[in-house]
Amino acid sequence: MTDTSQPADITPDQEKWLTPGVRGIGSASFLADVGHEIPTALLPSLLTSTLGAPAAALGAIEGISDALAGAARFGGGVLTDDPSRRRKVAVGGYATTAVLGAATAGATAVWQVGLLRAAAWTARGLRVPARNALLADIVPAKAYGRAYGFERMMDNLGAIFGPLLALGLVAWLGVQWAIGLSVIPGLLAAGAIVYAIRKTPRPIGRDKVPLKLRVKPVLKGDLGKLLAAVAAFEVGNVAATLLILRASELLTPEHGTQTATTIALGLYTAYNVAATIASVPAGRLSDRLGRRGPVLVLAGGVAAFALSYGLFTVDATAIGLLVIPFVLAGAGIGAVETAQHSAVAALAPKDLRGSAFGMLPTVQSLGNLAASAIAGILWTAVSPTAAFTYLTAWMGIALTGLLISSRRR
Repeated sequence: MTDTSQPADITPDQEKWLTPGVRGIGSASFLADVGHEIPTALLPSLLTSTLGAPAAALGAIEGISDALAGAARFGGGVLTDDPSRRRKVAVGGYATTAVLGAATAGATAVWQVGLLRAAAWTARGLRVPARNALLADIVPAKAYGRAYGFERMMDNLGAIFGPLLALGLVAWLGVQWAIGLSVIPGLLAAGAIVYAIRKTPRPIGRDKVPLKLRVKPVLKGDLGKLLAAVAAFEVGNVAATLLILRASELLTPEHGTQTATTIALGLYTAYNVAATIASVPAGRLSDRLGRRGPVLVLAGGVAAFALSYGLFTVDATAIGLLVIPFVLAGAGIGAVETAQHSAVAALAPKDLRGSAFGMLPTVQSLGNLAASAIAGILWTAVSPTAAFTYLTAWMGIALTGLLISSRRR
């Protein structure tokens, strides 16, 4: 039967890619990030100051929630192999995340916060493959890089704006009201996804796709090779919190703990700004380079991480020198995320697109867990230099694999 999941008026030769549907998905990413960054930024204060919970409770809640989000992304991929089902998953995921995240404002016990946070993050995980697959449905293959670069840019803008809005709301209304009001941008994100879907012709003439775990087909051929390279990168892609910790420890002897922490958070803002700025140019470059574009841009992002982590092995205490690795890592993640998504969209068969976009975050989350855990052990048992040397080595392995792969292609 005929597959009409891609609009009939979009041809491979068209240059136009920033359609209402793409803008709707980008707006959803921005608004959703604003919405969930508010409770994320205020969660420590809610737990410790309002509910009197120890720091261990925060760690447990975040760890469980992140694990459930990773598992949900894999499950969400299976759900969204069906083009009609992915629309429902996307809308439901955005709306549910918004409501449950804001509901933590009314929690009166730590277990209630944990339950609501875990449920919200599960819904968030389910929607991610659906959103990425929807975006691949509405743009021509030659514009995947630009489309995913735009979506990543909007997501990163939300990550910058959300905490700033949280600070303003707390100063005006207090922590619980600020968390409760986060439902507004979250529901607006769901509305933006509905708008995007309405701008996309509904798939017709397709048989219902049964729910089925399809791992082996996803790991075959070029897509499997790409995911292997992604796995090598993610095993060395440590959580950004360790970058903040490294800067804080280097700056504390000269500036004191409070000032060092403030400067480190400013450096992290520079990281997010760099990621925002890099996303769209990385996508444009990926499209211009043709079939090898996503792999080459991914290799460039990995190289930026290798340089960044290499610089973190040095005990630099000057703020000007610390800016460089933060900006390199930010630009690197902007390029890597854009290239990963556009590569999966290009390589995955249409009937496996949901599963492929579910497998990608599964690889990412498992790799990130290994990177942060091993780097943390090396940091404590040996030194921060040993930890970043280990991470740099993994970046070298991933870069070598990507360059070999690009030459073969």
